Amino acid sequence: MQLIRDNPGKQLLQSSVVTIGNFDGLHLGHQALIRHCKKLSQGNRPIAVVSFEPLPQAWFKPDAAPARLMSVRQKLEYLANDAVDLTWLMRFNQPLAAMGAEDFIHLVLVDTLAAKHVVVGEDFRYGAGRQGDIDSLRQAGGKLGFELSSVPMLDVDGQRASSSNIRHCLAAGDLKQARQLLGRPFRMVGRIIRGRQLGRKLGYPTANIRLAAMPSPLMGVFAIRARWGDRGWHDGVANLGTRPAVGGEGLLLEAHLFDFEGDLYGHRLEVEFVKKLRDEANFEDINDLVVQMQEDERQARHSLALNNG
Repeated sequence: MQLIRDNPGKQLLQSSVVTIGNFDGLHLGHQALIRHCKKLSQGNRPIAVVSFEPLPQAWFKPDAAPARLMSVRQKLEYLANDAVDLTWLMRFNQPLAAMGAEDFIHLVLVDTLAAKHVVVGEDFRYGAGRQGDIDSLRQAGGKLGFELSSVPMLDVDGQRASSSNIRHCLAAGDLKQARQLLGRPFRMVGRIIRGRQLGRKLGYPTANIRLAAMPSPLMGVFAIRARWGDRGWHDGVANLGTRPAVGGEGLLLEAHLFDFEGDLYGHRLEVEFVKKLRDEANFEDINDLVVQMQEDERQARHSLALNNG
């Protein structure tokens, strides 16, 4: 997959099928857009995805940025695995925020990607002040030589498959509903760093990950599965939070893998969240913390055994 960030200043494709959006989470609704692109392409035209980093909402309101469902690297890996030919990760900044709807169409769809088909969700808006909509995009296509497909929002058991709904599910600890809307389990990926090794002293060594996607949609203690390299999935329990009981600073994902001994520093760990066990809590006595960790392990093993069945 070809990746570009800033305006290349030249035409990159001779013709293409283009879809546009934030694609945070690449949930079932996003997957429907890409499937429609494949149907239109029929292997004869490259598929191009136009996305934005940072997310526009985060750029406009950094103090109220929405939780991130995946890191930029995860997004690109998913798109590459979904047979997308080109991803234009547009840097969302003041010039892009101020770009008018007509200029956006000419720069992105016509001059750079030579779009013949454009695929968007039914609530798609574009251009400064969200001035452009489906009707204006369809009219522009009639003049500039591309067709527009508006894909209806996807409902799953009465719930709209949207990034905002998935964020609400995750914040509420409803991993089952989030999985249904995503079309897969919710996962985080990050490189394991060397921590303070307090978990090892307490009998629970952990693989520690600084989150690549912030703010986090999750907080608490979870039954998890994790994998790294070419290894299969390994059961465990994880704390995602600030670790008030041990004077932690900053958000950290700490994964304890059951019945595992080894050095994982430097590996990229993929963590799949299976069930939320509880909220993060403080403990005045370190012995009380150890007792709770033992109970967390018991509950996690039980939950994972049921899930495996």
